[in-house]
This record gives sequence, C-alpha cells and structure tokens, in this order.
Amino acid sequence: MAGKKSAVSVNGKLSFRYSIHRYKGLYLMLVLPLIWYVVFCYMPMFGVVIGFQNYHPGDNFFIGADWVGLKHIKNFIASPYFFRLVRNTFVLAFWGIVVGFPAPIILALMLNEVRNKYFKKTVQTITYLPHFISIIIICGIVIDFASTDGAINGLRAMFGADPINFLNETKYYRFIYVLSDVWAGIGWGSIIYLSALTAVSPALYEAAELDGASRLQKMWHIALPTIRPTITIMFILAMGGIMSGNLDKTMNLARPITYEVSDNIVYYVYRKGVEEAQFSFSTAVGLFSSVINFIFLLGANFISRKLSDGENSLF
Repeated sequence: MAGKKSAVSVNGKLSFRYSIHRYKGLYLMLVLPLIWYVVFCYMPMFGVVIGFQNYHPGDNFFIGADWVGLKHIKNFIASPYFFRLVRNTFVLAFWGIVVGFPAPIILALMLNEVRNKYFKKTVQTITYLPHFISIIIICGIVIDFASTDGAINGLRAMFGADPINFLNETKYYRFIYVLSDVWAGIGWGSIIYLSALTAVSPALYEAAELDGASRLQKMWHIALPTIRPTITIMFILAMGGIMSGNLDKTMNLARPITYEVSDNIVYYVYRKGVEEAQFSFSTAVGLFSSVINFIFLLGANFISRKLSDGENSLF
C-alpha cells in the first residue's frame, strides 16, 4: 500500500492520472470554462492581424490580404481625438486606482476588527450585493439619482436650489463614474483581503494588546503587513488595465455633451468597429491600448520586484 502511494506521489504521469480519477467531478466542471476561454479569448487572437490590413468582411486573414503595416495606428495617433481619448482613459483609470483601489483594503481591515458576527455579515451582504447587479441596472440607478427629478435634486430642492442634470455636466461626470465604480466593487474586492487576513495568528494580536497597542496600531503593524503581498499583486494587475475602460458603463453614462471628459478608447473602438464598420482601424486602436496596458503591467511588476527584492511580483 505504501509502495502504491509512493508511486502516486513520485511518478508524475501516474500522479496526474490518479488526480484525474479522484477529482473527475471537479475536472469535469472545468470543461465549460476552458471551452469558453478557448472560443472567446484565445481564438479571437488570430483576428488581431486585421489591425495591420485593410480588411473587409469575407476577406481571408492571410491569403491575399492587403497588408498596411502600422498605418491605422499612425492614423489614430494623428487623429484630433487621440489626446482627448488617451487623457480621459488615463484620468478615469488613475482616479479609479487612487480612490477605488484602497477602498476594499480599508473595508477589509475594518471588517476584520468587527467582533459582532451578525453586524459583520450584514455589512458584508450589503457591500457584496452591488457586484451581483448588472452594470446596466447600476447605471440606471445612477441615472435616476442624478437626473433633474432624481433623489439628489429632490434634496437640493428642499434648500431652494435649482435642479441640475448631473450627467450633462462635465465637472460631475468623473466623480459620478469613479464613485459608482467604488460602490459597485468595494465589497467584492474586499473578499480577497479578508481571506489574506485569516493568515494572521491570533497570538500576534494578543501580544500586541499586552504591549498596549491600539486597534489602529494593530491594523498598521500586524494586519497591513500581512496582506501587503496581496495588495502588491492586485495593484500590479490594476496597472495592467489602466488604459482599459468599462464599455457598458460609458455607453450608458456618457453623453455627447460630456465627451470632452467621458469619451475613452474602449467606447471609441466600439463606435469605429461596430457602428462604422471600420474593423481594421478599431482593431489597431484596441491593440494599441493593449500594448500600453502590457507596458504598464511590466513596469509595475519590475518596480515591485526591485523594491521587495523579488518577493512580491507576478514574475
């Protein structure tokens, strides 16, 4: 019996077969997600070549293709909308990271200090709920609150203020966009940090209490260092999406009158690709933003690896 266990653990091929047999139910559950990733994430990658062609529906990607090199990317950079699109995309992502990234960390640290389990579960349920609501419904809620006859203007009217359509005002758009992002993601984002906090030994807290440490000091010197590796990894991943955007949200909240601050690359790609059928141009623009994201990801990973002596990084 011991020899069989040894063979299972030593022989890689036998160990894999044993794992498949023992956990066949779990592996079976992976089939559909794997198919989804292959069909919708990996197979479309071959289509990126049309960003370097004058592609028309029905053309072969490779045989007889009209290759134009970096023409579409150069046209995008020379476009009068280039600076506005890059600026808006970056600014929204920047404020999303500055405000939205620390929010779930703070929530997780606060929930970790709550001793009343019923109150803790109630707060978790309330903060997790928006994650399970469609982004379209969330946008609808935002529109209802921000409209001229919405709840916010109702409160303003009580003090004699004139109604404002907040979504038609450029000075309010970014605030609304970022705040609604935080509201929708703060609870779900805190889960991973709460999980990391379970690794903290209660003995550390007890020792800190004996030394007279306050709750804030325990959070700063015990809890926060424990989740620092997790924070670093999540920050690197966030930097890898800095030139991305939420298409559904932009389509629902942006107005032509606010394009000066609301128009971003992902919405521009949608308009050019879907509405105007400029498939090659939109693919090239999308590829451009993906390359920028990849550069930010590599940069953040490199800096993190250097600052932590290789301990906290993706690779």
